[in-house]
Amino acid sequence: MIKAVLIDDEPNNNKALNKLLEEYCPGLTVVGSALSAAEARIVLAQQQPDLVFLDVEMPNENGFDLLKSLPHTNFDLIFITAHNQYGITAIKFAAVDYLLKPVNIQELVAAVEKVKLRSTAKRQQLLVENLLQIVQSRDRLQDHRIALPTQKETRFVNPSEIVRCESANSYTYFYLSDGEKLLISRPIFEYDELLTAYGFIRCHQSHLVNNRFIRSWVKEGNGFLLLQDQTEIPVSRQKKEFVKAEIERLSK
Repeated sequence: MIKAVLIDDEPNNNKALNKLLEEYCPGLTVVGSALSAAEARIVLAQQQPDLVFLDVEMPNENGFDLLKSLPHTNFDLIFITAHNQYGITAIKFAAVDYLLKPVNIQELVAAVEKVKLRSTAKRQQLLVENLLQIVQSRDRLQDHRIALPTQKETRFVNPSEIVRCESANSYTYFYLSDGEKLLISRPIFEYDELLTAYGFIRCHQSHLVNNRFIRSWVKEGNGFLLLQDQTEIPVSRQKKEFVKAEIERLSK
């Protein structure tokens, strides 16, 4: 049985989520709830939960502040948020699960199922530590590492080490500068938004390229990008002008 704690400054949100969990997530029981970070610290110490549902935006101390104040995060973590785009980006970058308000039942069930399938303590501690590093150094992009979940482990990689990403249906191949190739269990569109700030260009539905590794724009046929390792990356007709403009902008 998974023991869960709900943390949200709106009492009705905790009640609604509790009801959904009772109805749609067998094998999980809510052992406590809190309306603030201060209350949460007490409840977490008393209940020692396996899983925490945590609101991003709360008065006085937000969800990130709470995590920074805890000596250990030996529980799985699912963020719940209605807004705060930077917060969502940071959570995605750290590979921590999140749900948008109002909570979708199917997404809630899927998130809980993922918790049931994975081991908790060490992996979750690494993910939260990476998340807090991103939050604390939000203006220093070079300090960020992206958490890449493979079948065997979660790899932490600096975006500068990523040459390109290639779609494989609902998965994504990551090609690293040292020649390593990783298969990640998330679709490419999730990384498009995350990596744009690091000079990546979505040149094709199936390809996302780090501008640092582009050698040239080749005009033959529909045109393609030639990378430093001689890899040829197609550019879709719809993206052609956008890609040319991005290369020019990023090269200034």
